[in-house]
Amino acid sequence: MPTNFSLASRTAPPEHLIMKQAGILPAQALRRLIVHEYIRAPRSIDDTQIQPASLDLRLGATANRVRASFLPGRDETVEDKIARYGQYTLDLTEGAVLERGAVYIVPLLESLALPPDIHGIANPKSSTGRLDIFTRLIADHTGEFDQVRAGYAGPLYAEISPRTFSIRVKLGTRLGQLRLRQGEMTPSDAALRNLYEREELIIGARNDPLMPGGKIGISIDLVGDPESGLVGYKAKRDAGVIDYDRPGAYDWIDFWEPIPTRADNAIVLNLEDFYILRSKESVSVPPDHAAEMIPYDTLVGEFRVHYAGFFDPGFGHSDHGGLGSRAVLEVRPHEVPFMVEDGQIVGKLVYEPLMEIPDRLYGKGMGSSYQAQGLRLSKHFRI
Repeated sequence: MPTNFSLASRTAPPEHLIMKQAGILPAQALRRLIVHEYIRAPRSIDDTQIQPASLDLRLGATANRVRASFLPGRDETVEDKIARYGQYTLDLTEGAVLERGAVYIVPLLESLALPPDIHGIANPKSSTGRLDIFTRLIADHTGEFDQVRAGYAGPLYAEISPRTFSIRVKLGTRLGQLRLRQGEMTPSDAALRNLYEREELIIGARNDPLMPGGKIGISIDLVGDPESGLVGYKAKRDAGVIDYDRPGAYDWIDFWEPIPTRADNAIVLNLEDFYILRSKESVSVPPDHAAEMIPYDTLVGEFRVHYAGFFDPGFGHSDHGGLGSRAVLEVRPHEVPFMVEDGQIVGKLVYEPLMEIPDRLYGKGMGSSYQAQGLRLSKHFRI
């Protein structure tokens, strides 16, 4: 891995690398940053890592078991903290099991030497969230998770804590993803209203879903799927180890309890249990925008509703309108058990513009796992 992260010769990217307007960088801009080594790795970055508006990040060769989660703060590096709080190291070259409830810090293969006006935000991948793997990005000299400051030059790390299932990972496993932004963007009520009037963002909303702060309210479906008779799934405790890199390898019934439809269209979320549920509305993300679900908002309840919050350009989108895909909700209550009823607002969605339309869209020739989804577990399970 490169050890010299100096930006002395990289004060600004060549003009052809980045567009001038603010926005999220699309796939082709990420590709250009890779070619010019603003995004670096000791192993070639595979084109399949490049999503319409994000880059999949790969685990490195070692996992450091640590006593507790931490942030390095302004004056220290992540390695400084590992030296202080690390307990032992696992070799991921051929794969190893990360135990449920433990906390690990894993150096990533990808590192950055960003231009001064480019910053980043990270999120778990969809399959990571649906397995209840709590993972966050950490950069050196920072006091925030999942944030990469503008102009950052240095290594990246993943904090990983499996919450429900122990998981097997290896060198190159992709648990998280990084979005890069140029300039500052603040959610705007007026901008969202204009987009909402131009595009069919939400299909099946009972009322106007626009909320203050440039957000769209997402409600929960507890009427259920008429074919299966289910409203969701609850994870079984102590169910066994899941190999993250083996899709379709497991029978769902060994790991999940089905939640049937109830006459009152309501459910009590038990403290610290993990649920897979779905939104009542279908979501559509137009090609020139990306979206993100706000994961935790005490204004709508003491629970986390989404771990993998990124929605790519093209998710649920049709050139003819009216399609949409349900948002799968990865729900874990905190503090107290919580009653939710059908149609209750449980999450908020933020739309952000891209600097240009990506040269690839979610679901179009990409092998996207969750396009046009309904109530769907992660791709690791056979149903």
